[in-house]
Amino acid sequence: MCFYNSMSKKAKELAARYGRNLSVVEIAEKILEEQEQYRVNAFTFPDYPIITADPEVQSFKWGLIPFWVKDKKQADEIKRMTLNARADTIFQKPSFREPIMKKRCIVPSTGYFEWRHEGNKKIPYYIYVKDEPIFSMAGVYDLWLDKSTGEVISTFSIITTEANTLTDYIHNTKHRMPAILSTEDEERWLEPKLTKTDIERLLLPFPAERMDAYVINNDFLKKSADDPTILNKVS
Repeated sequence: MCFYNSMSKKAKELAARYGRNLSVVEIAEKILEEQEQYRVNAFTFPDYPIITADPEVQSFKWGLIPFWVKDKKQADEIKRMTLNARADTIFQKPSFREPIMKKRCIVPSTGYFEWRHEGNKKIPYYIYVKDEPIFSMAGVYDLWLDKSTGEVISTFSIITTEANTLTDYIHNTKHRMPAILSTEDEERWLEPKLTKTDIERLLLPFPAERMDAYVINNDFLKKSADDPTILNKVS
């Protein structure tokens, strides 16, 4: 599954990449300075820059809280189970049924992390898209009203699909990968009137030949998240 992402680009680069307004660059820049950068840990439920049909870069928290959740206790429980959404069950799951049809988003990424299991060893890899400094993972989002505070909280989940040959070799236990969108399909993914069939066609495994990966050091989770040596290749 996809629980450790990387977003080492700054807000101006994101805004330029996706043709979004610069009016919220200061907000997005603040997000990128304060959260994990070279390694973003889903289990901390961090703020993360997100692209929607809105003309501005958005700031959502990782871990989707459905609009129908009753209280903060339930919200805290459910967000731990909605960091990822499986493409093969997303249309049936109560948390995702409405978002997949009406609230799709792009999760920008510069790469992500996964482990290969060999006996008792776990070998970490950094995985990325060739020739794309920033690429797009398919996501869904929702807005939840915390009635105790009156705050509206925006949250998201990354959609996963079957692994391609490259990621299947690495993620050799779960055999999953994030659903990555081609640049040609990015704006289409955000169109509100897509049918279920249209959506399913955009959630197929990304071509392995357009991706690459390499082994990184085992201590990458122990380093400060803004440490660029996280991405150093093991010789």
